[in-house]
Amino acid sequence: MLPWFQDQFPLYLAPMAGVTDTVFRQLAKPYGVDVMVSEFVSAEGIFRRNEHTMEYLDFVDEERPLGVQLFGADPEHLGEAARIVIDWKRPDFLDLNFGCPVNKVVNKNGGSSLLRDCPLLERVARGVVNAVAPFPVTAKIRIGWCEQTINATTTAHILEDCGIQAIAVHGRTKAQGYGGEADWDVIAQVAAAVRIPVIGNGDLATPQDVKRRMATGVRGVMLGRAAMCAPWIFREIKHFLATGELLAPPPLDAQWAHVVEHCRREIVLRGSEVHAMQSMRTQLMHYSRGMPEAKRLREKFARVASLAEIEDIAATHLAEPALAA
Repeated sequence: MLPWFQDQFPLYLAPMAGVTDTVFRQLAKPYGVDVMVSEFVSAEGIFRRNEHTMEYLDFVDEERPLGVQLFGADPEHLGEAARIVIDWKRPDFLDLNFGCPVNKVVNKNGGSSLLRDCPLLERVARGVVNAVAPFPVTAKIRIGWCEQTINATTTAHILEDCGIQAIAVHGRTKAQGYGGEADWDVIAQVAAAVRIPVIGNGDLATPQDVKRRMATGVRGVMLGRAAMCAPWIFREIKHFLATGELLAPPPLDAQWAHVVEHCRREIVLRGSEVHAMQSMRTQLMHYSRGMPEAKRLREKFARVASLAEIEDIAATHLAEPALAA
């Protein structure tokens, strides 16, 4: 069994393309994340030694335990890519993406596309497990392709039989994308159907949500959008589970310190202030949620081009009388 399931209920940071790079993960870790998963990485890109693809594999030891998530549909290429990742980066586990609903991935027969083709999904999973054994491999799935073809328990049985050691289940179908409600009844069915740990994912916005969903039989939970906007939610969840008390979010000055530090580290990582700040604009929009005057902040974030600008926005925002009161 993966060691982080032996004596705790682990909180996972969900892999989110364009969001959970090594900088985001390093900053989120001290808030109480137990397990990290990289942004998804194309197995074909690794197989072909694509330099840009390899950059997505970067991480530091402070992020451990960390898994690298791969997507693709060619069992042989996936197996070789998995061996390359292990030899080059030595993560703590590999994760297979069978859940991404984005059309540019699905159209290449990757992500949730394989939920429509269980024989291919089985060949992919078994191929990777056999290629890297005894190195641990996990997987992430959705509950099905659409409402009429919900097959998560079948998929989970296949993956367990292939040697997958844990399964994260997003409680939506591919057709839902990120809309509608996550179906935790199906997640509970999966948790009851297999012996390996099941990690629940979907509509976990508060510590109370996590506490309520523990009753479904999952062995851990994975947070995505809530963590993207407020990574300190992991600390709030752990405090609530331990004490039953709700912990207030960090004060506004601490939130701004986090935002500024995130920008600073992205600049160092990318080596270009202009490019880093352009890439940070979307993440800054996420951070603004829950902040006072969020709409006005987003207008400023849409044009921000330097660290100095972010520092000025932070100073002005904190100095406003209504916020200081």
